[in-house]
Amino acid sequence: MKNTDVQQSIEDIKSSYPDEWILLGNPVRKNEQEMEILSGVVLYHSPDKREVAYLGRPRIEGYGRVALFFNRVTPRPKRAAIGSIYSTLKL
Repeated sequence: MKNTDVQQSIEDIKSSYPDEWILLGNPVRKNEQEMEILSGVVLYHSPDKREVAYLGRPRIEGYGRVALFFNRVTPRPKRAAIGSIYSTLKL
């Protein structure tokens, strides 16, 4: 995993780590009311959220704020609608 103290733009971060959980140190936001992140320091990244939570935890020391988000690039598979499941059951 990559651990640098370089502030990166959110576009660079998203293009580098598709479909992964990303732990950011010192995230910069548009303003305090909005959740949109503009940049941050990548502390840890992995497709496994638990891995980020456990192995990334020691890396947050020294950072005033941290953010964790999933960078979804691949669309989620569609689930069958509940109505179609009920219509196939024989009662």
